[in-house]
Amino acid sequence: MNTSLYFIVNPFSGAGVVPRLERGIKHMCGEQKVDYEIAFTQAPQHATELARQAVAQGYSRIIAVGGDGTINEVARGLIHAPAALGIIPKGSGNGLARHVGIPLKPELALKNLFRSEPLPIDTFEINGRLSLNVSGIGFDGFVAAQFASRKKRGLSGYTQLVLKGYQAFDEFEVAITSDGEQRQCKAFVIAIANSSQYGNNARIAPSASVCDGKFNIVILRKIPLYRLDLVPAFFGGKIRHSKWWDSFEAREVRLTLPSPVAYHVDGEAAGTAHEFTISINASSLNMLIPPGTQC
Repeated sequence: MNTSLYFIVNPFSGAGVVPRLERGIKHMCGEQKVDYEIAFTQAPQHATELARQAVAQGYSRIIAVGGDGTINEVARGLIHAPAALGIIPKGSGNGLARHVGIPLKPELALKNLFRSEPLPIDTFEINGRLSLNVSGIGFDGFVAAQFASRKKRGLSGYTQLVLKGYQAFDEFEVAITSDGEQRQCKAFVIAIANSSQYGNNARIAPSASVCDGKFNIVILRKIPLYRLDLVPAFFGGKIRHSKWWDSFEAREVRLTLPSPVAYHVDGEAAGTAHEFTISINASSLNMLIPPGTQC
């Protein structure tokens, strides 16, 4: 395979791509005596097309420069391909990068590419859509839809939407079928977690792994506002000790709701649905992982 690096850059992710990063790519690849190419996305889904082209050209390492949405798009072109996905995080939350220990500073993430080795990781599908990190049904899906239409991004903008919509959004009934067993419950959020966190170290599933052949289904009830002291528990990985949190592992799950509810896929709003089929796709994506990382 071609040992050159193919960078797929979303110029609109996070704070944008600065010329310094391009200079860094040129310098680092020159130092390592590795050829490279940089391609910029021009529209939604373009990253997937670019990734497929890079695979067809024989590139062995294809690097997504952007947030979780960009990473998802690039990964769609790499599923079951021999090429490995690398990440330079430039998004608002960078959940998958944080989970696998990729540095958040672009310069350090770039250096990290040259000491990382490909590792097969799991992905899953929710209603036929690929997910690498965390997807969700309910309040987080509702917030994702609101967030998508805002110009102000980042943690502060997301927090504003959460606080504004929290009171108005109600719990919903859900019937769950998993491994032949059925249960019913109420939920405010149903998180399907391949990794441990949404982003910004908000750990919804602290024990989740991207290479164990399973995903975690997390049922989160609506926490009363007077228990806002639990908010730090998300960032400290202790939310699992709350009585409003429940979780189980699965390889295939079917969820049925009385009426359509908003959902998101890796942070990107995906519309609404009242039935969800979720299945694991074990070891389906090669990813460049820092040495010593517990996936």
